Amino acid sequence: MEIKGRILGVDPGEKRIGLAVSDPLGITAQGLPTIVVSSAGETTREIGETARRLEAVRVVIGLPLQMDGSEGEGARKARKLGGRLEAELGLPVIFRDERLTSRLAEAALLEGDLSRKRRKAESDRLAAQLILQNYLDEEGINLCAEKRED
Repeated sequence: MEIKGRILGVDPGEKRIGLAVSDPLGITAQGLPTIVVSSAGETTREIGETARRLEAVRVVIGLPLQMDGSEGEGARKARKLGGRLEAELGLPVIFRDERLTSRLAEAALLEGDLSRKRRKAESDRLAAQLILQNYLDEEGINLCAEKRED
C-alpha cells in the first residue's frame, strides 16, 4: 500500500488525547499538541479540525488492548472514537495495538530528565508519535516487500 498524504495518529485517553502527524511521504511521525478531553462531541470536533487542517488521508488510533490481547473498556472507547471520526471525516480509520506505548513514552521522558509536570504534558503526544511511527514503519516494510516481489 503506497502512502500519499499525511496520516494522523491518535493516542486516546480518559483525560488527554495525544496526537501526531506523518510527513506527506509517510516516513516520520511528529508530535502535535495534546487535546484535553471535555466531551465526546467536542473531542471528535477538535480531532476532526486537526485532520482537515493537516489534510490527513487516514487516521491511526491506538487500541489499548489488555496484556492477554483481549479488548476491555479502553479498547471499546477507542473504537467508539474511531467510529465517530470515520463518520465526521469520511476517512479510513485504522486501529493499532498500543500496548506499552505509554510506558515506553514515560521511560523515554524519564531518561530525558523532564520534570513530572512536563512528562505528564508530553507523554500522550509521544505515545501518539510512537503508535504512528510503528504503523509507518510496518507499512514501509510491507511496501518494500511488495516491490521486491514484483
